[in-house]
Amino acid sequence: MPYTADKPGSTPSAEELRARIPGWGADLAAADRPAFPREQPGIETGARWDLPEQQQASGPREKSVEHDRLTPVFGTAQPLHGVAGAVKRYAYDKYSEGQTAHWLLLILGDRIDSATAHARSLFSRRPDDPLTQSGILGERGHRPISSRFGRGRADLKHMWLDPLLVFGPWILTGVTVVAIGRSILRHVLGRRQASS
Repeated sequence: MPYTADKPGSTPSAEELRARIPGWGADLAAADRPAFPREQPGIETGARWDLPEQQQASGPREKSVEHDRLTPVFGTAQPLHGVAGAVKRYAYDKYSEGQTAHWLLLILGDRIDSATAHARSLFSRRPDDPLTQSGILGERGHRPISSRFGRGRADLKHMWLDPLLVFGPWILTGVTVVAIGRSILRHVLGRRQASS
C-alpha cells in the first residue's frame, strides 16, 4: 500500500506481469520491440544526412550554455525584443537550464513582455478588457461565492491574490500613464508661462 509504513508485498515476476498487463516488457528484449527492425544498422531510412542541415539564423540566436551549438532547426515566430528580450538573453547566456536563476529570469522576461503588451494595448483602438478577458464574468450564475467555501478548494488560500494579479497591472499602468501625462502637461504649461 503506498504512503503507509507497511512493507509492500513482493515484486511480481516478469512472467506474472506479462500475463497480467498486455505488452508489459515489450522493450526488454530487442526482438520484442515494435520498432526493432528499424533499429538494425544498415537499414535504409530515407534520410540523406547524419545531422539535418543547419537552419540559417537571421540574427543572434539564444542557446543554453550547456550546448555547443544551436539545434539544427529552431523557431523564429517570436523573436526576442526589448527589455524582455534582454532579460531572456541574459538567462540563456549566463545560466544553465539546471539552475533556478535561468528559469526565474525567463519568467521575469515573460512578465515584462506581458506588462508591455498591456501598456501597448491601452494606446490601441481596441484596448484589452480585463473584466471580460480574465474569466471573472464566467462565474456568474455558477454560485461564485458558495462554490468556494466549505468544499476544501485549494485555491481558497490565494483567492485574495487573484484580483491583484488580474487588475494590478492595469491599475499600475493607468497610474503610470496619468503620472506621465501630468508631468508632460506641467512641462508644457510651464514653458507657456515662461514665454509669456
